[in-house]
Amino acid sequence: MMAVSFKRSGRLHYLDPGPYNPAVGTKVLVPTDAGPEVAECIWAPQWIDDDIGGLPVCAGLATEADLARDSSNRERRAEARTVARRLVREHGLPMKVIAVDYLAATGALTVYFSAPHRVDFRLLVRDLTARLLARIDLRQIGPREEARLLGGIGPCGRDLCCSTFLKDFEPVSIRMARDQDLPVNPMRIAGACGRLMCCLKYEHPLYVKFRERAPRLGAEVQTPQGAGTVVGYSVPADQVIVQVAETGASCACPRASVCGSRQAYEAIPGREREWPPGR
Repeated sequence: MMAVSFKRSGRLHYLDPGPYNPAVGTKVLVPTDAGPEVAECIWAPQWIDDDIGGLPVCAGLATEADLARDSSNRERRAEARTVARRLVREHGLPMKVIAVDYLAATGALTVYFSAPHRVDFRLLVRDLTARLLARIDLRQIGPREEARLLGGIGPCGRDLCCSTFLKDFEPVSIRMARDQDLPVNPMRIAGACGRLMCCLKYEHPLYVKFRERAPRLGAEVQTPQGAGTVVGYSVPADQVIVQVAETGASCACPRASVCGSRQAYEAIPGREREWPPGR
């Protein structure tokens, strides 16, 4: 498997290298619906343990003609983006041109824009068609799609997930932040797009599973330090924070060590070292 990107620091696309073995930085051809397109190799071909099928096969190494065609397409997109932004200002439309896509096979230009509401852009399409001499398709996108196309750096200091590896936008709710004990503050849990961060969903199943198995807050449990009360959790470490009744000190114990079913099992003679049963 290998990974390529159509633009530097852009979204990664995975390919089956086929008979080719390009090095990092090599320009290769990627099969698309509109024909082979030039992309840059980001990860050199490597063997993986998992059997992944259905990957598109690399169409070969880019030739000088392919590179010239790709450069011409990039210039065409840049020209269309500049003309579109100028005409939007001239028409006084409340919209923002985000990106332009060009298909050389059909000669069509797709202009992606964002706007707070629906926009009547019929006159804009007419002027764009006259200026660029091409078929124009205007598509309005939302904040998340805008962040994906523009890219950027997230609060974690890394490239935005949506512009690098996320394929689809999955639903994210404020409930996921509450389940992870995160501050329910829009300024703290919002991404570059202004919506809830997609990464809130990454660890949410871990927190849900942990709470299903861990003793509830306020529950009386037995620990190696003595009896105590559950006062908190450390989910990433799979630990329960217990306040020991005798000393009043707090200690972090593995969740399994305060589990009643495990303690009952270990009380059986000869079972101290065997957990779970059968291992």
